[in-house]
Amino acid sequence: MAQKKPDKKSAAKKAAPAKKTAGAGKPAGKASSKKARSGKPVPKNTATKKTASGKAAAAKASLPKTTVPKAAPVTGAIKTTTKKRPPSRVFGNEGRKYEEYIEPMLASLEDHPFDNDEWIFEMKWDGYRAIAEWKKKKLKLYSRNGLSFVQKYPPVAEAITKIKHDCVLDGEIVVLNEDGRPRFQMLQEYEQDPRYPIHYYVFDLLFLNGKDVRELPLLSRKELLKKLLSSCKGDVIRYSDHVIGSGKKFFHHVKKLDFEGMMAKKSDSEYYSGIRTREWLKIKHHNNQEAVIAGFTAPRRSRKYFGALILGEFKGRRLQYIGHTGTGFTHDKLKELWDLMQPLMTAQSPFAEKIKVNAPVSWIRPELVCEVKFTEQTNEGILRHPVFLGLREDKAATAVTKNNDR
Repeated sequence: MAQKKPDKKSAAKKAAPAKKTAGAGKPAGKASSKKARSGKPVPKNTATKKTASGKAAAAKASLPKTTVPKAAPVTGAIKTTTKKRPPSRVFGNEGRKYEEYIEPMLASLEDHPFDNDEWIFEMKWDGYRAIAEWKKKKLKLYSRNGLSFVQKYPPVAEAITKIKHDCVLDGEIVVLNEDGRPRFQMLQEYEQDPRYPIHYYVFDLLFLNGKDVRELPLLSRKELLKKLLSSCKGDVIRYSDHVIGSGKKFFHHVKKLDFEGMMAKKSDSEYYSGIRTREWLKIKHHNNQEAVIAGFTAPRRSRKYFGALILGEFKGRRLQYIGHTGTGFTHDKLKELWDLMQPLMTAQSPFAEKIKVNAPVSWIRPELVCEVKFTEQTNEGILRHPVFLGLREDKAATAVTKNNDR
C-alpha cells in the first residue's frame, strides 16, 4: 500500500493550534484524495520494500500523561573507541551514503507555544536526525539525506543491534555535556573526543517486524515504540517521552533547562516520509539555523587560515547573502574548514548581487553547510552576531532555503 500525503489546505487547517474544534485534526478517510504540498499524487516509498500489508495491531489503551522529562546528569566519561569498523554481515560494507534510504517526516516552524489536548509536546534535541533500519540482523543507520552514521557513532550502532525485533526507528543522536544538556558542537567532535555520553533519543516507529505502521496514529506508534525499547539494556538508546496538551508549561521548562526548543505534534498524526507538514511543528528557544558557506576572508593578527565565513541561503535558485561569522572556531576547526574549502575555491562570487564586507573575500562553490546561532534577524534577512556551531554533513546546500521551515 502506497503511503498517502496530506492535502496542503486541509492539513494546514486542522493543524492550526489556536482553535479547538470538535473532531479537528483527524485524518481524511481513505476515499478522500490527499495530495502532497506540490499538489501531485504521493509517490510510493521506494526506499523500503514493505514485507507485509495492512496495519500492525495497536494497543487500545491510551497512554497516560507523562511528566516533563529532565536532563540526565553526566555520570562520567564513557569508554568507547573511535576506530573505523571493518565490513561485516551486521554492519554491512556500505559507502559513505546509502543508495536506498527512508526520508524522515519534517516539521514546520511555529512562533509561539500553545496548549491543546489534541497535541503532544516533546523535547527538540540538538543533534543529528537519524533513521535506524534493523532488519534480519543487518543495520543501516543514517542521516536525513542517507549519510551513514554506523562508523561515526559506534556506541549507537552497537546498541541498536541489541534490539530483539526488526524495526525502523526515527530519532536524534545527541551528546550531553557536564550538565546533561545536548550540545551540537560536542557531537561534531565526538570522533576525536568521545569522553561524554552519546545517546539515541527515539521518538517514532515506522516499521515493526516487517509491518508498516506509519498510518497508525502517533500515540499508537509511540506506545508500540515504548514497549519495544523497554527491553533494551544499557543507556545509549532512550525513549523520547512527551506531555499531552500542556505546551506552554512544557516550553517554560524547556527554556529553564536552556534546551534548543520543543516539538508539537498532532496526537493522531500519521507519518509522512519526506514531507514537511503542519501536523508536526517546531518551536525554538534558541535562534539557530543552517547556512551555506559561500566564501571566507583573510585572517587577522595571530589567527591562521581564515578570518570569517561568508554565509548565504537559497531563495529559489539564487543564493542570498545573510551575513558572516568570525567566532565559534577552535584552531583545529579553522584548519578543518580551510582544508575543506580549498578544493571548492572559485574566482566568481556565487551571489548575484555585490556583497559588502570589511575585507576581500575568497569565494568557494556553495556546497558546504554549517549551523550558526544568532541574536536576531533584520528585516533584510541579515543575521546579527552569528556564531559558528559546526558543519551540517546531513544537509544538502540546496535544501538551505529562505523560510524552509514554514
